[in-house]
This record gives sequence, C-alpha cells and structure tokens, in this order.
Amino acid sequence: MDTPCQSGVLHIKRTMITSNRSRMMDASYVVEYRSFPISTKETSMIWTVYLSGEIHTDWREQIQAGAEAAGLPVEFTAPVTDHAASDAAGDVLGKPDVPFWRDHQSSKVNGIRTKTLLEQCDLAVIRFGDKYKQWNAAFDAGFCAAMGTPYITLHNDDIIHPLKEVDASAMAWAQTPEQVVEVLKYVITAR
Repeated sequence: MDTPCQSGVLHIKRTMITSNRSRMMDASYVVEYRSFPISTKETSMIWTVYLSGEIHTDWREQIQAGAEAAGLPVEFTAPVTDHAASDAAGDVLGKPDVPFWRDHQSSKVNGIRTKTLLEQCDLAVIRFGDKYKQWNAAFDAGFCAAMGTPYITLHNDDIIHPLKEVDASAMAWAQTPEQVVEVLKYVITAR
C-alpha cells in the first residue's frame, strides 16, 4: 500500500514470518520511504487575489500595477468600491423607508458578490485604512479564516492592537502595497 506524504510516498508492505519451532505465523509491516523531488519552480496557475477593504485610496491600483510590472499571473477581484453604488445595491428591490432596512437589504445584495468572490479566490489581501473603521474588511478576514483561505493584512502599525486577532490568522502582515507585491512574487515564483 502506498501512502502519499508531503515529499514522497510511504510504501507499506505486509510480510508473513513463519517460525519452524512454534509453527505459528506472525505478520509484520515494513515501511519504506520513497522520495520524489519537490518543485520550487514558478507555478503555472493563474492566481485569483481578492482585494478587500478600504476604498478611499489607490492601494488596489498600486498592487495591480506592481503585479503587472512583475509579470505575475494574477487576476484581481474586489467588492464594489463605489460607495454610493454599494449603499444603493438593494434599492432595485424597493427602497425601504427605514435606513436600517435599506442598509440591510443592500448588504445582502453586496454579500452575493463578496461571498462568491471570496470563495473563489486563492488568496485575499485585506486593507484597513486610517480614516474609517472597516468592519466589512474584518468580516471578510473572518470569512477567509473560517474557510481556510490564506490572507494578507495591509495596515499601518498604529492599529496593530485592535487588529491583533485578525492579524493572528493572517499569513502575513504588510504595511505597504509594495510589500504585498513582494509577497505575491515569492508565493508565485518561489523566489
């Protein structure tokens, strides 16, 4: 029986041993390890990276430009970043009179896109800016953590403490879009 492991195959073979004195048979197992080389070459897949969080600066464009300049095989996805359009996403279903229900309805419509794209991504980058509290970004980080989707947080060091649990589940914490691009380069090219 062959059992795959991280860098090879464990070959387990059952052998029967006969003892002439007692005329009994005894089963024993021999384990052999057969290794195979681990590739450190660039992956050939196109990576899908979801860019979540703060919508008031050009961090997404910086990451996209850096990845393109590096020739990385990456497809970027993101939530709707037009604040007014996002707030009005559910209005097509009828605009409720109470602001809570309008936000609730639009949140659910936006959630269709967010949930689908997060489930399909290979990696997420979650940005927390300085100006506003991004509760949606924290929710996206929790969703990634629950699904086992790796994510990188992107924020300044002055908000480390309030994001300690979010950062604890992240695979990396970056402070600049350039650092995110460097992590992507390493992950994709193994260099």
